[in-house]
Amino acid sequence: MTPQTLLWPAFLKALKHEVVPALGCTEPVSLALASAIAARHLDGPPERIEARVSANLMKNGMGVTVPGTGMLGLPIAAAVGALGGDPDGGLEVLRQLSPDAVAAGKRMLAEKRVDVGIAAVPHILYAEVRLFRNDDRVRVCIADSHTGVVLVEKNGEILFKAEPGSDGCAPDPMPDGATAADIFDFAVAAPFGEIAFILEAARLNARLAEEGMRGGYGLHIGATLRRNVDSGLLSDDLQTRVVMRSAACSDARMGGATLPAMSNSGSGNQGIVATLPVVVVAEHVGAGDEALARALALSHLMAIYIHGKLPRLSALCAVTTAAMGAASGMARLLGGDFKTVSMAICSMIGDLAGMICDGASNSCAMKVSTSASSAYKAVLMALDDARVTGQEGIVADGVDQSITNLCALANGSMAHTDRQIIEIIMAKHC
Repeated sequence: MTPQTLLWPAFLKALKHEVVPALGCTEPVSLALASAIAARHLDGPPERIEARVSANLMKNGMGVTVPGTGMLGLPIAAAVGALGGDPDGGLEVLRQLSPDAVAAGKRMLAEKRVDVGIAAVPHILYAEVRLFRNDDRVRVCIADSHTGVVLVEKNGEILFKAEPGSDGCAPDPMPDGATAADIFDFAVAAPFGEIAFILEAARLNARLAEEGMRGGYGLHIGATLRRNVDSGLLSDDLQTRVVMRSAACSDARMGGATLPAMSNSGSGNQGIVATLPVVVVAEHVGAGDEALARALALSHLMAIYIHGKLPRLSALCAVTTAAMGAASGMARLLGGDFKTVSMAICSMIGDLAGMICDGASNSCAMKVSTSASSAYKAVLMALDDARVTGQEGIVADGVDQSITNLCALANGSMAHTDRQIIEIIMAKHC
């Protein structure tokens, strides 16, 4: 094996670890999962729930609809997770949620038996649940990844505790020393049979986009764009279809549709924007399964590579970095090589750097549409041999250094931005 192909097993592991189905916004779902796991250790439904989450998880969980409930926020997620969640379901913990469980959860909220607050913890992503029934109390903690259970405790006895560096603590799955060029080489040359599983992302997210196009979810951005195509205010071209279907998929997800999205790096919206633009372009050019699988593998793995340099949750809207993956996949489908991919990503960094994440909500679909549009524009520029150059702003001559500069911004000064965003959001709800 060459030094480059030695990285391929790690790339496959990263794809399988980070590209997984998720039902609903993953921050409230993470809390629901903690509740479901805790409920497994009780002899009946909890009488009371106390939950504490990190400030960033609170930011991303306050304003989003929990699937199957018609309600916003973390309290209902904690309640229905405990009353009807599947403790083995991972990010699909609410996939079998029953109407009875939803009704019981709403009663708990009405009776003020669910309390959710912020935990003073060093983890950016953290969810802790305590369930009480009679004399029993169960505590479950999730940290660092949406499904990373680090502690299960009943009546003071530790039933499970993750060791540092274990899978529960979710280390970065990308291999040290990997570059964007290595990812490109893997996507175009890896055996098709090893990456064919990524086609499930196309199936799941295309189905969710169809649901979003019905117009009953969130800000119904996708359906609005469709109506404006029909009225002649927008043209029915490839860019419009890329933006429209990507936005519709996010509309449905953020609006509480009971269909899973294929996520990326713990986020359904990142999975959506890494998938739908590539799928739409593949349909336009008539690409077969293998070409689509390679483009999706490139898109998702590039998104993982970039996001791996960021905090799990931050002030930088991560659909922008996932869209850089989508630009890679679209560029490949339209005949581009690694130079084209690099140019497109650099132009997007010059375009989208600094878009903030101000919490998960229906408006995330607008950020998805903006990012998808930027990706398509950057690809067209790259195919015309044009890009934001290394003499402009934070963009460098090379793509890897440009990515490093973007992530330095997110890890540095935007950490203060994140704190201020959280302060503004919390003040609105106090």
